[in-house]
Amino acid sequence: MGVLKKISRVVFIVIFITCFVNCKTKKEPVVYHSEQAFDITKSYKSFDNDPTGLRLYTLHNGLKVYLSKNTDEPKIETLIAVKAGSTYDPADQTGLAHYLEHMLFKGTSKLGTADWENERKQLREISHLYESHKNTVDTTRKKVIYRKIDSISGIAAKYAIANEYDKMISSIGAEGTNAFTSNEMTVYKNKIPANELDKWLAVEKERFSELVLRLFHTELETVYEEFNRGQDNDGRKQFTALLENLFPTHPYGTQTTIGTSEHLKNPSMKAIHNYFDTYYVPNNMALILVGDLDFDSTIRKIEKAFGSYVYKPVDHPEFVKELPIEKPITDTVYGPNAASIYIGFRTGSVNDDETIMVNLIDYLLANSSAGLIDLNLNSQQKVQSAGSFTSFKKDYGMHILYGVPKKEQSLDEVKELLLSQMELIKQGAFDDWLIGAVINDLTLSQIQSLESSKAVAYDFMYSFVYEQPWGKRLKKLEKLKKITKKQVIDFANKFYKENYVVVNKLVGEDPYQIKVENPEITPVDVNRDQVSEFTKKFNTMVSDSLLPQQIIYKDLIKETALSNGTKFSYIKNKTNDLASLTITFPVGSDHNKKLPIAFSYADFLGTHSLSNEALKKEFYKLGVKYNFDVQEEKTRMTISGLQQHIASGLQLLFSVIKDLKPDAEAYSKLIDRIEKSRTDRKKNKSDVLWKGMLNYSKYGEGSRLRNVTPIADLKMESTFELVQLVKGIIDYTPEFFYYGNDITGTKKVLEENYSVKDFKTVTSEKAIFSEKENVGNVYFVNYDMVQAELLLVSKSIEYEPKLAAGTLLFNTYFGSGLSSIVFQELRESKSLAYSAFSTYATATEQGKPNYLYAYMGTQANKLPEAIEAMKALLNDMPLNEAQFQSAKKSVLKTIAASRINKSAIYWNYKRLKKLGIDYDNRIEVYEAVNDFTLQDLNLFFQSYIKNKSFDMMVIGNKKDVDLDLLKAYGTVEELDIDYLFNF
Repeated sequence: MGVLKKISRVVFIVIFITCFVNCKTKKEPVVYHSEQAFDITKSYKSFDNDPTGLRLYTLHNGLKVYLSKNTDEPKIETLIAVKAGSTYDPADQTGLAHYLEHMLFKGTSKLGTADWENERKQLREISHLYESHKNTVDTTRKKVIYRKIDSISGIAAKYAIANEYDKMISSIGAEGTNAFTSNEMTVYKNKIPANELDKWLAVEKERFSELVLRLFHTELETVYEEFNRGQDNDGRKQFTALLENLFPTHPYGTQTTIGTSEHLKNPSMKAIHNYFDTYYVPNNMALILVGDLDFDSTIRKIEKAFGSYVYKPVDHPEFVKELPIEKPITDTVYGPNAASIYIGFRTGSVNDDETIMVNLIDYLLANSSAGLIDLNLNSQQKVQSAGSFTSFKKDYGMHILYGVPKKEQSLDEVKELLLSQMELIKQGAFDDWLIGAVINDLTLSQIQSLESSKAVAYDFMYSFVYEQPWGKRLKKLEKLKKITKKQVIDFANKFYKENYVVVNKLVGEDPYQIKVENPEITPVDVNRDQVSEFTKKFNTMVSDSLLPQQIIYKDLIKETALSNGTKFSYIKNKTNDLASLTITFPVGSDHNKKLPIAFSYADFLGTHSLSNEALKKEFYKLGVKYNFDVQEEKTRMTISGLQQHIASGLQLLFSVIKDLKPDAEAYSKLIDRIEKSRTDRKKNKSDVLWKGMLNYSKYGEGSRLRNVTPIADLKMESTFELVQLVKGIIDYTPEFFYYGNDITGTKKVLEENYSVKDFKTVTSEKAIFSEKENVGNVYFVNYDMVQAELLLVSKSIEYEPKLAAGTLLFNTYFGSGLSSIVFQELRESKSLAYSAFSTYATATEQGKPNYLYAYMGTQANKLPEAIEAMKALLNDMPLNEAQFQSAKKSVLKTIAASRINKSAIYWNYKRLKKLGIDYDNRIEVYEAVNDFTLQDLNLFFQSYIKNKSFDMMVIGNKKDVDLDLLKAYGTVEELDIDYLFNF
C-alpha cells in the first residue's frame, strides 16, 4: 500500500527543464538605463502575503537581483540566470548556447591563464581556422585544417590553466557547481557557505565579464560525448520526436538544445562570441540568492561587483505562429528500452490564462493518489503504468499523457485508455470535491517547497525568465480556487479535441543512430602547478570564520513511551504545520522475501467496508500521504501532511491494515505487472550495469538481485497469506518517530489505535549475502548503444571511522567534481568522456566493506584509450600541493557549513548508529582533515587504491567493442542479461 509517486513526471521534467506555474503577466517596469544616485538598499520591491519574503532589486544597469532569507543552514543557494537559451541559436549553429554554457567555466583573460598575451595569439589563430573548417566542404581538406587546429591548440594549452574556476569555487566550499541550458535560459548554479559570499562574487564578476574560448576543441569533443549519451537515451529521443511534431516550425521542435551532429562538428568561435555579446548583458540577467544572508549588505556587495557591467539593448527573437493541429499526428522512435507512448497537446505560453486550467486538469488526471488515471488505470492495473504532466514555456506549452503497456497490450490500447480519461473530464465524470482536494494538495506542496532554498530560488528563476511578475505568480492558487467544475468541463470540451501528437516508442534498432570517426586529439596540458594572477589575489581574500557545529543528539531527540511500553521518539517542528510519523518494524525482505510482494499487493486492495478506490479518495480528501517501504532488514510505514489531518489519517491507516480484504483478480493482475516489470528492467541500460553487472561482480550468483521468486511460484502464493503478512507487521515491536508540533495529540491517537501489547520477535532466519573478492574479472554485456560504459569495482577493507578524513579528501581531490584529477585528465586533457568519476565509497553498516568505484561513459571506439587512462590514474595518482590545498579547503568549509536540522537529526543519528557511532563526529572529522597533508593522502592512496584488484565491467554494442582488447585485462566473461537478473 502507499502513494503511487509521479516518478515519470519528475524524470521527464528533468530532461526538459520547465516551469509548472502559469500566470498571465505583463512586462516588468522599464529599468534605469544610466547610473542614477539612489540607495540600492531601499530600492526594492516586496510583495504582500509573500511567504518567501522576496526582495526584488533592479540595478541601474538593469540587472535583476532576487534575495530571500532562509537561516536553516549557513549557506546560500545561488543562481545566475541568462534570459537566452537554445531557442535563440542560429539555425546553422544549433547547440551554440549549450556549448557556450560549457565555455563559461574556462575563465577570462585574467582567470585561467598563465600568459594571456601569448595565449590570445594562438586562440585568435584557432578561431580563424575554425571558420575555415566550417566553410570547407572537402572532407580531406577539413581533416588537414583540424590537424592544424589540434596542433595550435596544444600550443595554446601550454598557457592555459585548466579548471581554475572550479578550483577556486571548490576552495570556498561550494556544492553542486554546474549549469544547464534550456530553450529560453542558461543558468549557472552554486551553493556556497554564507561567509564566502565576497569570494563568490569576486569570481562570478570576473567570469561573466568576458568570454575566452580556451581549451575549445577538447571541450567540443566532450559535448559530442554528451550528444552520444542522448542517442542512448530512449526517453530523450521520444521527447524530441514529440517536440518536432508539436512545433514543426518553432525552434522548440526544429532544433535541440544539444544541437545536431553536423553543427557540433563544425563550430564557429566567432558565432559563440556574438551570442555572448548579444545576450550576456546585465539587463538580460538575474542574480538569485536564497539563504542565510543580510539583505542590505548583500545587495551592496552585488551592486559593487556587477554595477560596472554595461546596459545593452536586447532584442529577443520572435517566431511565426504555429498552425493549429487539426488531426492526430503519429510518429515512432526505436530503441532497446521498454515500449511506451506519449500523447501531447500543444498549449499556449506560460503566461496564457488557459495554462492555469491545463495545469488543474493535469492534476485531476494524475496526482499520484486520486486522479482519474491514478484510480482508473494504475490502481485497476489496466496498464503497466501511466500518468500526465505539463511543460509550459515562453511561447508555447504542452500537456502530455504517457503510458507503458502491460504484457501483451498494444500501444494503441494504452492510447485509447489514456484518451478515455480525458473524455471523463469532458463529461464531468469526476467527484465534485476533487478540485478542492487538488488545490489543497498544491497548497501543501507550496509549504513543503518553502523549506528548500533551492526550490525557492528556482521559482524566482522561472519568474524572471518567463517574465511573470512575482506578485501575480503568488496568486496562482487564488485563481485556481475560483475555478468551477463547469468551467473545467467547458474548457476541456473546447480545448482537448483531435489536436494531439502521438509518439510511440517501440523496441528495436534505431535506424537514425549517428556514429562518427573520432577526431585526432592530442592530449593537452592541464598545468596543475600554474596559478593565475587573479587566483593569487583571490587567495589573499579573508572570509569571516565559520566553525562546524556539533549536535548533541540526546538533547534534540526526545524520547518517551506509549502506554504499551514502545519507544516514541520525536522532534518538534518549530517552523510550520507540516508533520510526519514513521513506524519502523524489525523485519524486512531478508527475513521474508514475500514481504515486498505482500505490500505491493496491498496497494491494490480495499477493506470489507471500503473499496481500494474509495480508500485512496479518502486519503486524498484528508490531504495526507502514506507509504510502505520494505527494506532488507526492516519495514517502514510513514504518514505525512498537515498536522491537523495526521490524526484522521492515522486512524484510517490503522483501520485499513487491520481490515485488508484479499482480491484474487487484483493479485493475478499484479503478477502480470511484476512479470512485465522484470522484462522491462532487463531492457534498461542503467539497470543492467548498475544493478545486474555490479551485483554479480560483488556477490556472484548469491546476490539479492538474483534471489527472486519465479513467476510460476508467485502465481501459487496464497492471497490470504500475503494479506496476513501485511496485517501481521504491526505485531512486531515498533519504533515510532514523529516530527511535528502536536506531540501529545499524536501519542494519544497511536495509543487509541495501536492496542498490541505482546509483540512478536523475529524468528525467521535472515538471509546472508556475502561479498566476494574482486580478482581481475572482466565482464561484458552486449547492448544496443552508441557509447560504451566502463565500471571498475574493487572491494576494500571493512568500514573504519578513522578513514573518514582520508575518504573525503581522496574523493574531492581525485575522483569527484569538476576540479578533480579524474575530471581533468579524462575530460579536460584527453576528451575521453562527458561523464567520468571515481569514488571510495564507505559502507553503510559496521562490519561491511568499503568499495572503490571508477566509471566512464565514452564513445565505443575510444574504449581502449579510456581503460588505459583510468587504470593509469588508479595506479599512479598525480600529486599536486596546490590542488590538494584547494581540495582540503573545500572539505573543511563544506563540513563547517553543514547543518543537520529538523527531522534529518533523527535519521542522521540512526545512520551513525549503524556504523557503530553514537555521537555527531563531524568536529572530529573536521580536525582530522585539518591535520591531513598531501603525504597522508598519498599514503591513503597507496594503502587502499593503488595496485588493487578490480573487476572490470563493460556494456556496449558488440559490433563496436573489441573483445580481444578486453582480454588483455583478464578472462572475458560475456554475461547474459537473463542470467544476471535470474528471471
